[in-house]
Order: sequence, then C-alpha cells, then structure tokens
Amino acid sequence: MNTIAIIQARMSSTRLPGKVLKTLIDKSVLAQVVSRLQTANTLDDVVVATTTHQVDDVIVAESRNCKAKVFRGSEDDVLSRYAAAAAEFAADVIVRITSDCPLLDPELIDKMARKFLALPAVDYLSNTLERTYPRGLDVEIFRRETLSLACEQARQAFEREHVTPYIYQHTDRFRLASYVDDVDRSHFRWTLDTERDWQCIEAIYRHLYQPGKIFTTAEVYALLQRYPEIAKLNHQVQQKTLEADRCGL
Repeated sequence: MNTIAIIQARMSSTRLPGKVLKTLIDKSVLAQVVSRLQTANTLDDVVVATTTHQVDDVIVAESRNCKAKVFRGSEDDVLSRYAAAAAEFAADVIVRITSDCPLLDPELIDKMARKFLALPAVDYLSNTLERTYPRGLDVEIFRRETLSLACEQARQAFEREHVTPYIYQHTDRFRLASYVDDVDRSHFRWTLDTERDWQCIEAIYRHLYQPGKIFTTAEVYALLQRYPEIAKLNHQVQQKTLEADRCGL
C-alpha cells in the first residue's frame, strides 16, 4: 500500500497572512512540518498540495527545498486538489495534514496508519471525530477510493473547501473509525491561525527545538506542565467553523 501524506498549503490567510513561511527558529513553518513528517516510518512520500496561483510559487520553491513532492491545483476546491494529487502520485492511502501544524506527531501518525492498514473494512480513520488530542495534532487517514467518491459526489462549497466533511458526514456510505487517547488533552491548541497561536508555538519551539532532532509530544506535555503560562497564550482563541471559514488552506 502506497501511503502518502498530503499537506495542503497556500500563502493566503485572513487571520495570519503568509503564516506557513514564517520563520520558526531556523526554518519555515512549512519546512518544520515537512521535516517532522519525513521521520514517520509508515509514509512512503510527502506531497505539498498548493494552488496554481503565482503567489504560491514560493510554496513550491520551499517544498522542493525540503525535498517534498509538489502538486498544484484549485485554490478553493481543495477536495479536487487532494484527489488529483493522490492520483498523480499513485497513493493507495492518504494521510491528510495541514501546513499550519508544526507540532504534528510522527509517532502518532505511525500508530494511526498501522491501525488503519489493519482495518481493511474502514474507509476513514481520524483523531478528530472524538477529540482527545490537542488541536494541531489532527490526523485523517482514508483510501484513495474514498477520496475519489467524495470528489465525485460532494456538492456543497464547504465540503469541497475542507476535503473530508462529505466523508465523515455520510456514515451511510463510508465506514468511519475514531482514534482516541487515554487522556483528554483536547483543551490544548497547537495549530497556527492567529498571532497568539504563533506566540505559543514559538515559545514551545524555543524551549524544545534542536536542529536535526524531532522533539516528542510527551516532551511538549511535560514542558506545558512546567510552564502552564505558555498554553495560556492562546487558550482563548476560537477555532473557525467549517461554514465560517471561507479561506481554508
């Protein structure tokens, strides 16, 4: 099974423009995301899926600099962008990642990918159906056949902008499975959407990041236990709803 992580990325963002190319210690946010993904043992390749707009040429250049594959497609129809990228790189299984999550956990991705591959009857596995992990460790895994069917049948704008709603909202057509942690830490927010998020993530990186080393989620939990004020930097930031978010990555 060819298992590929597809990272959606673009320069435009209403809350924090250009966030994916902000320098996080010694490399861009996108580069940090790619670097962490490239240590996951279950992934055969990492693809950055961006738009065809000229403004995103810098995304292409940065992706290639990180030795990630690149696909360019529709800006607003991210579902079709994903489906075309999966076909281009012959993915059997897709791990969906967004480029604003520089704390993503490669060990968690490996655990979830192994579980998904061990469940041939399941079409979609995620740790977001029932949230127990921090926002920013989101992982969604699905088969290319599932993605292709969603691309063929999804009609509503938010279903096409956000890739997976058609899948997890149609339990009559798709078999879903949830991945949960033993402890609920969903109150933590580790995704980059606002300036307050940036302050939190940058503080974590300044404490834990070492070039050439991937710090673990356990280390982040331990850090926040020692310095709870870091987590408080963005604890009041509200996540946008699917319908309200008209500027998805």
